[in-house]
Amino acid sequence: MRFTTRLLLCASAAASFAGQAAFSAQTCDTSDFPLSLPSERFVAEEDGAISDTSTQLMWQRCALGQRWNGSSCEGDPRALTWTDAQAAATEVNDDGAHFFNDWRVPNVRDLASIVERQCVQPRTNIEVFPATPADFFWTSTQRPGEHSAGRAYALSFGPEGVEHHPQADKHYVRLVRPAI
Repeated sequence: MRFTTRLLLCASAAASFAGQAAFSAQTCDTSDFPLSLPSERFVAEEDGAISDTSTQLMWQRCALGQRWNGSSCEGDPRALTWTDAQAAATEVNDDGAHFFNDWRVPNVRDLASIVERQCVQPRTNIEVFPATPADFFWTSTQRPGEHSAGRAYALSFGPEGVEHHPQADKHYVRLVRPAI
């Protein structure tokens, strides 16, 4: 069975990504395998967080810079350097607007747990994580080794997968915390 889900964005959000990974119709192919990230795996919170019953992680549904409006993410996600992403997580915890003080940038395994392997553009469940750009998101995982100083892993919800990038590059960020 093949199905297509369209990602709807307001014109201003779509226009802000000119020159970056485009928002287009998400395509999911379930002809050989079922969805790897089914919506039933998640419990939505009223504040825009969502808990994954499989991994016991709570995610912010929107990338940093976007705002949950009760049914979707509004606004433009902010692209940050790796260092700024870590600082942004601290700011979210300090301001208390998201009810918890232990939000963090996910490690590479955490972020990989919300990849939908049967979909493209973006490679995630857009019912659970709406308005996700098909582009790179930072992880907290730094590249090991003496020749890799100043590099960290980023995961793309586009076609690229996981790559190590200079920490000065700017990518999007989605915060996570343990679900209790």
